[in-house]
Amino acid sequence: MPESFETRKARWGFNLFPAYRGTGGRVVYIAEDWREVRVKIPLSWRTKNYVGTIYGGSLYGAIDPIYMLMLIHILGPEYIVWDKAAKIRFRKPGKDTLYVDFHLSEDEIDEIKRLAENAKSVDRIYDLELKDKNGVVHAEIEKTLYISKKR
Repeated sequence: MPESFETRKARWGFNLFPAYRGTGGRVVYIAEDWREVRVKIPLSWRTKNYVGTIYGGSLYGAIDPIYMLMLIHILGPEYIVWDKAAKIRFRKPGKDTLYVDFHLSEDEIDEIKRLAENAKSVDRIYDLELKDKNGVVHAEIEKTLYISKKR
């Protein structure tokens, strides 16, 4: 699905926002329906650590808010969405640009809405892999999000 003018503006704004810009990561694509987002984290002076690889804080910081923002846009103002927990496992030093794709299926959104209808809150866990251009995994991240319906 292509970007819309609105998601393109959101991407530009996101990449200019100082807190996100400081991570060194860049949002490169937001689908018109917010169900897919792509991020890249280049090895640069902004992201390089003491030993010349991508700093772990840049890896995590670049992916941290994405699922929360996707769900806020998809579910709308009748839901509360917060990041709740995260784990990161470093597999291999990042010596080149790393990439990550975020996806939320229609089935996942329907399941969230169904569960939130009858529960005080819902926790959803999403797994991500930061990969290089050859598909080699450099880090695995597990994000837990809290979702509730405003009552």
